[in-house]
Amino acid sequence: MKLDHTIERDNANVQATIAAERFVLRAPKTSDVGLLSLYASDKRVAHAARSLPHPLPPGATEAFIARSLDPKVALHTYIIDGAAAGLSEVMGVMQLKPLERDQSEVSFWVAPSFWGTGIASSALKALVAANPLGDKTLFAEIFQDNQASARVVTNAGFEYLGDAETFSVARGARVPTWTYVCKLS
Repeated sequence: MKLDHTIERDNANVQATIAAERFVLRAPKTSDVGLLSLYASDKRVAHAARSLPHPLPPGATEAFIARSLDPKVALHTYIIDGAAAGLSEVMGVMQLKPLERDQSEVSFWVAPSFWGTGIASSALKALVAANPLGDKTLFAEIFQDNQASARVVTNAGFEYLGDAETFSVARGARVPTWTYVCKLS
């Protein structure tokens, strides 16, 4: 079945809403605070993400949403919202960070209750297919101890580029990573 990754513009926000089969990728809203806080405060989620602190300090989720909605911030944040399909209104987060020369870095996390369901792979495939920023290349950086996320990016057409390392806020240390690339044109 071929999916139609429809992009709709939200008048209140310039960011596109991307439709997929079981969910939409949409801009964050203030009502997402509760579920985002619940999921982001899970140690397993924080330890798989580069910039999530653990424990999650008070006000961190509200600040995250405010930054995500600030038009001056060059980070495009999408909430994986399955409410229309009878799933949770917040299942995870996908982000695009624009780089130079029509390139972006993609990052994501999914709530543990949705691990192993294909949500992350479907969301990344929808984001790649929609290519809302008109990128020529996407990059992803995955912790080497996170095999599941490595499968998500390779399932979405990313190819291994090389090894690196980055700082993890939750772990308070540098962590070895794999870098992946997806050529879009």
